[in-house]
Amino acid sequence: MSSGRGAALLRPSSSSPRTTFLELFFDLAFVFALNRVSQRLVEDVGAGEVLVGIVHTLMLFLALWLVWSLTTWVTSRYEPERSVIQFAVAGSMFGSLVMAVALPRAFEERALIFVVAYLTVMIGRPLLIAVALRGHPRRRVPLQAAAWAATGGVPWVAGALGPEDWRLSLWALALVVDCTGALTGWPVLRLGSAPASGWRIEGEHLAERYQQIFLISLGEMILVIGATYSGTEYSSERAGAFTVAFLITALLWRIYFHRAGHLLAEALRLARSPGQLGASAARTHLFIVLGVLVTGVGHEIVIKHPFDRLDPAWLIFILGGPALFLLARARFEYEIFGRVSAARLVAVGVLAAVAAPLTAGSPMFALSVVTIVLAGVAVADAWRSRGRDPEMSASPLGRGESGGGNFSPAP
Repeated sequence: MSSGRGAALLRPSSSSPRTTFLELFFDLAFVFALNRVSQRLVEDVGAGEVLVGIVHTLMLFLALWLVWSLTTWVTSRYEPERSVIQFAVAGSMFGSLVMAVALPRAFEERALIFVVAYLTVMIGRPLLIAVALRGHPRRRVPLQAAAWAATGGVPWVAGALGPEDWRLSLWALALVVDCTGALTGWPVLRLGSAPASGWRIEGEHLAERYQQIFLISLGEMILVIGATYSGTEYSSERAGAFTVAFLITALLWRIYFHRAGHLLAEALRLARSPGQLGASAARTHLFIVLGVLVTGVGHEIVIKHPFDRLDPAWLIFILGGPALFLLARARFEYEIFGRVSAARLVAVGVLAAVAAPLTAGSPMFALSVVTIVLAGVAVADAWRSRGRDPEMSASPLGRGESGGGNFSPAP
């Protein structure tokens, strides 16, 4: 393939920035994948292995997030209508499904299945794109990404094939390699790197993708509370817990989208370093989505045991999930406006302060406290905006005329 044909793989300026049906099709795999993440956490709680289970599940979730996030950057950089990109995305979707199927027992007998699926996506996808870009100068970056993934693959495979006692340490090392490569632009000696700060991105497309993964996580929460309530014996106590859980879901939606959630595309368009802001928003949404998933686990616990004796470990999910979401949402606000509303920090402080006293109450009471705290944040947001013109983006990365369009070399 000539350089000209390789260039045809890149998104032209005339390409629509809106999310394609191909990407929405890809996201269907993550509806199931995120559900497997939350269900693994629930099973860990039931088995009494909360701390170890959380560590294991977070590592597996991070691997899934890397697949989703890098696929998002791929479809932002390359033309989704090209058959090569469609094949790469469909292959990533199948790999994600296999990872999700293996996830509940990924630290046990399904370790190798999980690793093979993950490495096939992380190595195979950039190699496929590099072949399609043959002769194009930007071919170098997907090759570097594949090289880093292959390096990280060594501890991944060693952890899957070796003794179970070594698995946690080896996979943690592998994730460090993978995350370091993605954060630094996959540097290779004499070839340099392609850090995100040098990328020019299509802001509207990237913003939509992060909004969509947030909505998918909320959808997973709806699935959890609906399936849990329908699978238990009906009672007024469980009906109340179900109602409060839905109210919290609606409050998370409101808090996320109030101004900052709507202005990410504008902030990316106006930022002097849109690639840096986009990469930062990717990390922020990792924790936003994780906060939603953890909150959903808390909802399942409360619907099943609304007025049982509260296990202090349950508060990690009932209080910890909303607190993590609020902290990540505060960071998101800073990325868009260059400041943080006091209400979010106060809410996190309140959740931390009431944790110890709530151990003497019921799970339903703890969930009700969370509802009041989140409602307070939503009311504070509405009060701040009352009678004022809509606030505009003021990213701390600076504003300029550059931005938008295609970004520079990416995997």
